[in-house]
Amino acid sequence: MLIGTAALLVGCGESRHANDQRPQVSTRVSVVINPDQVIVQPLKIAMGPEKFQESPQNEDHPEPPLKNSNGPLDVTFVAANQTSTDAQLKIKGGAGNGIESETVYARSPGSFQLDLPTGNYTITAVGVPEARPAHLKVGPYRASSQNDVLTP
Repeated sequence: MLIGTAALLVGCGESRHANDQRPQVSTRVSVVINPDQVIVQPLKIAMGPEKFQESPQNEDHPEPPLKNSNGPLDVTFVAANQTSTDAQLKIKGGAGNGIESETVYARSPGSFQLDLPTGNYTITAVGVPEARPAHLKVGPYRASSQNDVLTP
């Protein structure tokens, strides 16, 4: 009886299942700092399945939405400073008062990652005062990376 109980306890396995949904892959947003404006592409993210986020091997398969995900969206900003002045990107909106990136050096690239809740954001270049700000809208959609092959 003792051996049977021990075998039963060992057979229970772990509580995590291999087919549980995986978190979304970070959404990429391109930012270009020009002397007269800040340009953001795309202007809207998380409004539905991302058109250009899919890996080529999965392009004919839809991204399943995450169940019960009301959390922030993981966003990677890839910036290019095309001015002769060092700058920082300041992101205002949503629930925060403003988040500043590290310095994006003159005529250089830079990147940083943020978790952004659903909302409207204004992106300005601190250090380039004549540059008009850009606007970014983050929607409520969060996709699982369940169908993305070779994603950890």
